[in-house]
Amino acid sequence: MAYAAGVDVGSTQTKAVIIDEDLKIVGRALVDTGSNVTVAAEHAYEVALRDGNIHEEGEGVGFIVGTGYGRYKVTFGDAQTTEISCHGRGAVHMFPGTRTVVDMGGQDTKAIKVSATGEILDFVMNDKCAAGTGRFLGAAASALGVPLDQLGPTALQSNRPVKISTTCTVFADGEILSLIGKGKKLEDVLLGVHHSVVSRSLSLLRRVGIEKEVAFTGGVACNVGMVSVLNQELGFEVNVSADSHYMGALGAALFAMDRIVAGRIPAGLSEVKA
Repeated sequence: MAYAAGVDVGSTQTKAVIIDEDLKIVGRALVDTGSNVTVAAEHAYEVALRDGNIHEEGEGVGFIVGTGYGRYKVTFGDAQTTEISCHGRGAVHMFPGTRTVVDMGGQDTKAIKVSATGEILDFVMNDKCAAGTGRFLGAAASALGVPLDQLGPTALQSNRPVKISTTCTVFADGEILSLIGKGKKLEDVLLGVHHSVVSRSLSLLRRVGIEKEVAFTGGVACNVGMVSVLNQELGFEVNVSADSHYMGALGAALFAMDRIVAGRIPAGLSEVKA
């Protein structure tokens, strides 16, 4: 059994995924990126190996692809590819009907249009502003003293979102605290924050064209409030799973397995014939 690995080095968290020849995830890891990107990549890979009970002294991992903003710091990797390609490939693998991907991470958001095979047809990213990203949610959590994993559940206790007018993460905490000072309920303010982030994401999606099915990837896909508001605004349910956070690493691992399989095909042949 040969294995392939993908390591996705993000701005806040680093993910690693190991797949087998059946393209099933056998090991995964999620660690904080911190200040040393290379160390974070190595740590995530080692944790994924242990999670999959994979020993390098055996057949081990045959190919490793790095992705994410820190992909060139995956010094033990064999190749690198962009996170856009990896999220598209991973999303179509996990949800074959996917034609549009919204990838929301800690520092940026991407809208991606994909083919049935996961090929990137078009994409657009948010500009340098982080208002439509996980960082905006983080600013709200910090201002209100609410743990990040409780933002979504708390927001869903409301059905009266407060409109958030600021489009700048830097000033978000000031407006949020001002709203609380005016007597607005915590859950109403948080639901407003979620609507604000989704509104910016939808503007990106419309630029590439919203085609069913839509897959939601990246760390913010773990936020149940974001999933709920996105479903509401789109008018249908997005594809999301417990492994949506690992989609970039999964896509990288799939590209790595391509290289392993290609190495077994005799020169001049495009496929192995029975």
